[in-house]
Amino acid sequence: MAEMTETVPRFEAQADLSALNTFGLRVRAARLLRLRSVDGLAAAIAAPGWAVGPRLVLGGGSNLVLRGDFAGTVLKVEIAGRRLLRDEADAWIVEAGAGENWHDFVRWTLVQGWSGLENLSLIPGTAGAAPIQNIGAYGIEIADRFESLDAVELDTGARRVFGLADCAFGYRDSVFKRSPGRWLVTAVRFRLPKPWRAAMRYAEVARELEARGIAAPTPLDVSDAVIAIRRRKLPDPVEIGNAGSFFKNPVVDAAHCARLLAAHPAMPHYPQPDGGEKLAAGWLIEQAGWKGRDLGPVGCFERQALVLVNRGGATGADVERIARAIMAEVEARFGVALEPEPVFVG
Repeated sequence: MAEMTETVPRFEAQADLSALNTFGLRVRAARLLRLRSVDGLAAAIAAPGWAVGPRLVLGGGSNLVLRGDFAGTVLKVEIAGRRLLRDEADAWIVEAGAGENWHDFVRWTLVQGWSGLENLSLIPGTAGAAPIQNIGAYGIEIADRFESLDAVELDTGARRVFGLADCAFGYRDSVFKRSPGRWLVTAVRFRLPKPWRAAMRYAEVARELEARGIAAPTPLDVSDAVIAIRRRKLPDPVEIGNAGSFFKNPVVDAAHCARLLAAHPAMPHYPQPDGGEKLAAGWLIEQAGWKGRDLGPVGCFERQALVLVNRGGATGADVERIARAIMAEVEARFGVALEPEPVFVG
């Protein structure tokens, strides 16, 4: 990944973060540093005062709830670059700088003819944030296409390459998410398989392609279908503040699922390899009566119950209040504990 020489870090004091988090929460950081190279990060770590106060690594700000002003340093990752590293017999190995817009990177790979990320189209955020959350959609997760990544340990400045096993990926989880503030991802590499086969486990994508009259889809066709579905269901953060899907789909044991199905035969459920059953959090929330309902300035989106939206002037406390209310009602009604996807900071 090409780097721009950067010797003097430029910290912005009392920086407004309103435009740097997709919820649009009006908060400030004591210091903000925009990182455009690994050299710039090394210079920042060597600068006086680096170890003072907490640090927050920020990509696209799409998986974050800021409870209030941040008293430390926010590191805004803006490292650019994308390239084909290797053309192997069974895969293309493609690299993205951590600051690359995720959706733009996905579409670029498809235009180049390197397929495999199409199901992850239109997910907000950056390439560097994608493995931290192990983002996933329509049957594909980052872990399914991951090769390796580069990261810097913020306390020491040590650089390390992480392979698949090192990342300890889980459902919307990774070693990085479990150790917030320790590592800053600088570049990510993906293994895009040859030959390509469409991942069509989700009927919603198949129905969209059928509606478009496409019987033998290309990777770009699948991407277009996913984009259309997401645009119908999910609000654009530019138009109304949100963090995308707010709750993880819970997994319960088979006996619990059987009891729920006896009372709710139409309940969606998906068998898991360990014998558990994954439930649709959006369905549970909707059945609990929250879809389209507001609590103060934060609401449960009318087209997708998984999404919480900022109706205007919301704080992190407002977001947390409605999230806790939804979680309590779902647990009381179904005996299922929901878990938020976004990280709460502060």
